[in-house]
Order: sequence, then C-alpha cells, then structure tokens
Amino acid sequence: MPHIWVEYSANLSDALNVPRLLQTVQDAVIDDGSIFPFAGARTRAVPVENYLIVDGHPDNGFVHVLVKIGPGRSDAEKSALGERVFGALGDYLDPLMAQRPLGISLQIEEAHPQFNYKLNNYRDYLKARAGQRSDDA
Repeated sequence: MPHIWVEYSANLSDALNVPRLLQTVQDAVIDDGSIFPFAGARTRAVPVENYLIVDGHPDNGFVHVLVKIGPGRSDAEKSALGERVFGALGDYLDPLMAQRPLGISLQIEEAHPQFNYKLNNYRDYLKARAGQRSDDA
C-alpha cells in the first residue's frame, strides 16, 4: 500500500492528461518514501460515465482521489499526507478549475489489518531492474 484511485467525470477526458495526473498524485503520496513505500504504490484512473453533479449541467466535472493506506500511521502522518496530496492535486487542476465548474476531493482510508489480503513480487523486480541499470551503465 498505498493504493490510489483517481475517479474523474468522463466529460474531463479530453481536458486531462491522465498519466500526468496519476504521476502527480502518486508522487505526492510517496513523497520521500519514508512513510509510504514506492514498491507498494498502485495508482489507477477510473473515468465515471454516469454521474449527476449539482444542477446536472454538462460542463460540471469532478476529480476524486481515494488513498487507501495500511494501518499504523499517526494522525499527524495521515494529515501531512492529505495536505501534500490535496495541494499537489489542486496545483495540477488549478488551470482546469479556472476554465470550468469542477469539484476536487480527496479521501484517505485505512485498510483493516485483518481483512487486507495481498500478494506481489514487485520488490524483487524493482531490485532486478535496478541491477540491470547498474550493469548497463
């Protein structure tokens, strides 16, 4: 963990650089890697086709970020995470917000330790890829 979902209204598809948005959010979550490990990051975008925003005007849009984290972080660490990610998200979306009605939100959830199952080998591959780069240099 962290696992990150970026939901956005489908009417923003042409206005968003989704890979850059994902990178912006993930970089803000990971920061220096001391609290939230890079090897645990899973970030995905989900366009939402069906939605109703306030008065239903077709220009209304939204971007909502959900960050699920493992247990054990202090409230201060979670608060710093929220400030950091929401700040980066706001900075990235500021030009779009200046052009159209847009709602931006962020939610942080802590996964229950007993009911959180996972299996991966990403760290092994990260280590191998780092070794390949050293060998190629």
